[in-house]
Amino acid sequence: MPLGTLEVLLVEAKGLKNKDFLFNKMDPYVIFTVKTQEKKSTVAKGKGCDPEWNESFLFTVTDDVSELRLKIMDKDTFTKDDFVGEAIVPLEPLFADGRLPPTAYNVVNKDQEYRGEIIIGITFTPEEAASRRYDEENYGGWKELSF
Repeated sequence: MPLGTLEVLLVEAKGLKNKDFLFNKMDPYVIFTVKTQEKKSTVAKGKGCDPEWNESFLFTVTDDVSELRLKIMDKDTFTKDDFVGEAIVPLEPLFADGRLPPTAYNVVNKDQEYRGEIIIGITFTPEEAASRRYDEENYGGWKELSF
Protein backbone atom coordinates (compact mmCIF):
# COMPACT_ATOMS: atom_id res chain seq x y z
CA MET A 1 0.00 0.00 0.00
CA PRO A 2 1.40 3.42 -0.89
CA LEU A 3 2.63 5.79 1.78
CA GLY A 4 2.31 9.54 1.48
CA THR A 5 0.04 12.55 1.87
CA LEU A 6 -3.57 12.86 0.83
CA GLU A 7 -4.86 16.37 0.13
CA VAL A 8 -8.64 16.73 -0.06
CA LEU A 9 -10.17 19.87 -1.55
CA LEU A 10 -13.76 20.35 -0.37
CA VAL A 11 -15.38 22.45 -3.09
CA GLU A 12 -19.15 22.46 -2.56
CA ALA A 13 -22.33 20.46 -2.15
CA LYS A 14 -25.43 20.58 -4.35
CA GLY A 15 -29.05 19.74 -3.66
CA LEU A 16 -28.66 18.60 -0.06
CA LYS A 17 -31.92 17.60 1.61
CA ASN A 18 -32.79 20.21 4.22
CA LYS A 19 -32.93 18.83 7.76
CA ASP A 20 -34.21 22.07 9.30
CA PHE A 21 -37.70 23.47 9.52
CA LEU A 22 -39.28 24.88 6.37
CA PHE A 23 -38.08 28.46 6.81
CA ASN A 24 -34.63 27.81 8.27
CA LYS A 25 -31.55 27.29 6.16
CA MET A 26 -29.14 24.50 6.97
CA ASP A 27 -25.71 25.22 8.41
CA PRO A 28 -23.82 22.26 6.89
CA TYR A 29 -20.31 21.05 7.65
CA VAL A 30 -18.35 17.98 6.61
CA ILE A 31 -16.42 15.45 8.70
CA PHE A 32 -13.71 13.60 6.75
CA THR A 33 -12.34 10.29 7.99
CA VAL A 34 -9.31 8.37 6.74
CA LYS A 35 -8.83 5.33 9.00
CA THR A 36 -8.44 6.94 12.46
CA GLN A 37 -7.71 10.47 11.24
CA GLU A 38 -10.64 12.88 11.33
CA LYS A 39 -10.92 16.47 10.05
CA LYS A 40 -13.88 18.83 10.18
CA SER A 41 -14.71 21.66 7.78
CA THR A 42 -15.96 25.05 8.82
CA VAL A 43 -19.71 25.44 9.18
CA ALA A 44 -21.28 26.99 6.06
CA LYS A 45 -23.59 29.16 8.17
CA GLY A 46 -26.92 29.86 6.49
CA LYS A 47 -25.75 28.44 3.15
CA GLY A 48 -28.60 25.94 2.99
CA CYS A 49 -28.72 23.12 0.45
CA ASP A 50 -25.96 24.40 -1.87
CA PRO A 51 -23.00 25.36 0.36
CA GLU A 52 -19.52 26.28 -0.87
CA TRP A 53 -16.36 25.78 1.16
CA ASN A 54 -13.16 25.72 -0.95
CA GLU A 55 -11.15 24.29 1.95
CA SER A 56 -8.24 21.84 1.90
CA PHE A 57 -7.42 19.07 4.37
CA LEU A 58 -4.27 16.93 4.69
CA PHE A 59 -4.11 13.29 5.78
CA THR A 60 -1.13 11.01 6.23
CA VAL A 61 -1.44 7.66 4.46
CA THR A 62 0.59 5.13 6.45
CA ASP A 63 -1.05 1.74 6.07
CA ASP A 64 -3.89 -0.07 4.33
CA VAL A 65 -6.03 3.00 3.58
CA SER A 66 -8.62 2.18 0.92
CA GLU A 67 -11.32 4.85 1.29
CA LEU A 68 -12.19 8.37 2.33
CA ARG A 69 -15.43 8.76 4.28
CA LEU A 70 -17.38 12.02 4.30
CA LYS A 71 -20.23 12.71 6.67
CA ILE A 72 -22.33 15.84 6.14
CA MET A 73 -23.92 17.31 9.24
CA ASP A 74 -26.24 20.25 9.87
CA LYS A 75 -25.09 22.41 12.80
CA ASP A 76 -27.84 23.15 15.30
CA THR A 77 -27.63 25.61 18.17
CA PHE A 78 -29.93 24.16 20.81
CA THR A 79 -30.18 20.52 19.76
CA LYS A 80 -27.88 17.75 18.56
CA ASP A 81 -26.47 18.32 15.05
CA ASP A 82 -28.47 16.53 12.33
CA PHE A 83 -27.02 13.85 10.07
CA VAL A 84 -27.64 14.85 6.44
CA GLY A 85 -25.86 12.04 4.63
CA GLU A 86 -22.54 10.45 3.78
CA ALA A 87 -20.34 9.46 0.86
CA ILE A 88 -17.52 6.95 0.54
CA VAL A 89 -14.75 7.60 -1.96
CA PRO A 90 -12.56 4.61 -2.97
CA LEU A 91 -8.89 5.63 -3.10
CA GLU A 92 -7.39 2.89 -5.32
CA PRO A 93 -7.82 4.95 -8.56
CA LEU A 94 -6.14 7.88 -6.80
CA PHE A 95 -3.08 5.85 -5.84
CA ALA A 96 -2.65 4.83 -9.50
CA ASP A 97 -3.18 8.29 -11.03
CA GLY A 98 -2.03 10.58 -8.19
CA ARG A 99 -4.92 12.99 -8.68
CA LEU A 100 -8.70 12.96 -8.92
CA PRO A 101 -10.04 16.29 -10.24
CA PRO A 102 -13.06 17.83 -8.49
CA THR A 103 -15.76 15.20 -8.88
CA ALA A 104 -19.36 14.90 -7.64
CA TYR A 105 -20.13 12.00 -5.30
CA ASN A 106 -23.63 10.97 -4.26
CA VAL A 107 -24.58 11.67 -0.66
CA VAL A 108 -26.87 9.03 0.83
CA ASN A 109 -28.55 8.50 4.21
CA LYS A 110 -28.34 5.33 6.31
CA ASP A 111 -31.05 3.71 4.11
CA GLN A 112 -28.99 4.50 0.98
CA GLU A 113 -31.52 7.13 -0.15
CA TYR A 114 -30.10 9.97 -2.28
CA ARG A 115 -29.59 13.21 -0.29
CA GLY A 116 -27.65 15.36 -2.76
CA GLU A 117 -24.04 15.42 -3.93
CA ILE A 118 -20.70 16.66 -2.71
CA ILE A 119 -17.86 17.85 -4.92
CA ILE A 120 -14.28 17.19 -3.87
CA GLY A 121 -10.88 16.92 -5.51
CA ILE A 122 -8.11 14.70 -4.14
CA THR A 123 -4.35 14.64 -4.67
CA PHE A 124 -1.99 11.93 -3.46
CA THR A 125 1.72 12.69 -3.01
CA PRO A 126 3.73 9.52 -2.44
CA GLU A 127 6.43 9.55 0.20
CA GLU A 128 9.91 9.34 -1.26
CA ALA A 129 11.58 5.99 -0.67
CA ALA A 130 14.62 7.70 0.82
CA SER A 131 12.58 9.42 3.51
CA ARG A 132 11.12 6.09 4.61
CA ARG A 133 14.44 4.79 5.89
CA TYR A 134 14.54 4.32 9.62
CA ASP A 135 16.75 6.65 11.55
CA GLU A 136 18.71 4.12 13.59
CA GLU A 137 19.23 6.41 16.57
CA ASN A 138 15.54 7.30 16.88
CA TYR A 139 14.14 3.83 16.23
CA GLY A 140 16.64 1.72 18.17
CA GLY A 141 18.01 0.05 15.05
CA TRP A 142 21.30 -1.76 15.06
CA LYS A 143 24.39 -1.30 13.00
CA GLU A 144 26.64 -4.03 11.78
CA LEU A 145 29.94 -3.88 13.61
CA SER A 146 33.06 -3.87 11.53
CA PHE A 147 36.23 -5.41 12.97
